[in-house]
Amino acid sequence: MNSPSQLHISDFNYDLPESYIPYFPSENREDAKLLVYKSSQIETHYFKHITQQLPPHAVLVFNNTKVIQARLYFKTLTGAIIELFCLEPHDSYSDVAIAMASTGSVKWKCLVGNIRKWKDGQLVLMHDELELRAIIQEKKEAHVNIEFNWNDQTLSFAEVLSRLGEIPIPPYFKRKTTEADIDRYQTVYAQHKGSVAAPTAGLHFTDTILNELKTANIQQLQVTLHVGAGTFMPVKSEKIGDHIMHAEWIDVDFDTIESLLKNCQFPVIPVGTTSFRTIESLYWMGLKAYFNPNATIQELEVKQWDAYQLNDKVISVEKSIESLLTWMTLYDLRKLVCKTQILIAPPYQLKMAKGIITNFHQPKSTLLLLISAIVGDNWKVIYNYALKNNFRFLSYGDSSLLLP
Repeated sequence: MNSPSQLHISDFNYDLPESYIPYFPSENREDAKLLVYKSSQIETHYFKHITQQLPPHAVLVFNNTKVIQARLYFKTLTGAIIELFCLEPHDSYSDVAIAMASTGSVKWKCLVGNIRKWKDGQLVLMHDELELRAIIQEKKEAHVNIEFNWNDQTLSFAEVLSRLGEIPIPPYFKRKTTEADIDRYQTVYAQHKGSVAAPTAGLHFTDTILNELKTANIQQLQVTLHVGAGTFMPVKSEKIGDHIMHAEWIDVDFDTIESLLKNCQFPVIPVGTTSFRTIESLYWMGLKAYFNPNATIQELEVKQWDAYQLNDKVISVEKSIESLLTWMTLYDLRKLVCKTQILIAPPYQLKMAKGIITNFHQPKSTLLLLISAIVGDNWKVIYNYALKNNFRFLSYGDSSLLLP
């Protein structure tokens, strides 16, 4: 497989008028329109009818990550506002869940807004009896390492954020977070706190639709990928080879991986690009375990170009997932917690996934590259259709079911 490193990001551009981007959620989740691309044909449906549009015996894979209230606003002694955007735990933590459960203190990678006004050694944020202190540990090129301390030892960092922080809605909304966002910028099946952005393809699902899927014998599996702020980062380099893909934590339990193995002959359809990256990453982790059964967890991490550099070693999906389960059994692991930096772009060949449910993505983004890897140049036909038929784009926009 050739590498996508020579692709030009300008070839993945299109004109997206601002009027196509809703800045607030619709009244009801399932009221979104649904573009269905099947056998190279495009139709318009509504998301509430998605069960009828899925192929028989489909297996849907949901990302059950939960968006944390990651924006913290501190005030300096001179009255300046400093914004701390909590990106992910410090590298000293092996698991997002462990860092979120920390009590008393924690180290976190943050983006810091207005940092030049941060003259004091530490910043203090108070609400009722809760006092949170922030201290700069180290300034890096892409983030700042911050140590947080708080006075109530009974509270986890997740609870501190829920009391003091704000939901970090996308920057292109160009507005402040509202009460509606606290509920609607979260999937109904969100469980594990750790994301700074919602897996937005899942925002259209309701309990009613999930029950309909169950009645129709559409299997539902859950994985966890904690979405990082890199999901909003545009590709600034002209050539894809000069873009550095953000790494994200995935967390998938043994039983789910076993279910994927048992059902891999059926249409496995991820809900969103995050679920897509997760299950495709599992394939490459399994391939590494197949060739190196005693690999460490760090050696299983999926790097940006692995899918292209390891292509001469491709094995079947069954062999890969069996090897991953064998590796987990060897290390007595009931869940796989690992980082992935996978970049999916043409000419990537799908391993686990047979399609995708997803919203419409920004021009010149790695998410659009992923869509192109699924449907090829037909992404242009699909997006032109969506624009001509007044589909809404981005996080609070409409949905699509792409079955190549």
